[in-house]
Amino acid sequence: MKDGTGGGLEGLTRAARAAGGAPRNLPPVHLWNPDYCGEIDMRIARDGTWFYNGSPIGRPALVQLFSTILRKDPERYVLVTPVERVGIQVDDAPFLGVELQRGEGPRGQALRLRTNVEDWVEIDAEHPLRFERGESDGLKPYVRVRADLWALVKRALFYDLVAWGETREIDGVAMFGVASNGAFFPMAAAAEIEAWT
Repeated sequence: MKDGTGGGLEGLTRAARAAGGAPRNLPPVHLWNPDYCGEIDMRIARDGTWFYNGSPIGRPALVQLFSTILRKDPERYVLVTPVERVGIQVDDAPFLGVELQRGEGPRGQALRLRTNVEDWVEIDAEHPLRFERGESDGLKPYVRVRADLWALVKRALFYDLVAWGETREIDGVAMFGVASNGAFFPMAAAAEIEAWT
């Protein structure tokens, strides 16, 4: 794989810090359009682990830093700074949902998700929950964190979503799903859910 950064991981780290990337201080990556510098040997595994040159990145602060300069372009995931843009591999979703909190808000049930990079997201119409069928592991829930970056919700939390779910009629079909902050996110036909239980 071509390493698109002149200074490797250290150079990218310096560029990310200079760009202002830090937890909860997101740089305006959507405004930056530097030249594409090729692929870097970085991969985000399905379990949320970030790898560089085949080895896990063991420093959570470094992973959090890189997560702030991550963007999904139409053709690939990239790490982007004002001066360079490098492609990385993502096995499934770039983030992993690791904690759910349930409360009551002005529009009923309100769910919040914490990701593996310490972002908190209110699940609502702007940060929707979607369900996809996995090849071997049934339904997989995802939450949009920002832009086109999603978090795969850990399997253990999926069972919480089922426990907090309800049946509503959508276009004449009884659908089972979960509500949060006034939005309803269908999971599957209610008859299908009943067959599972």
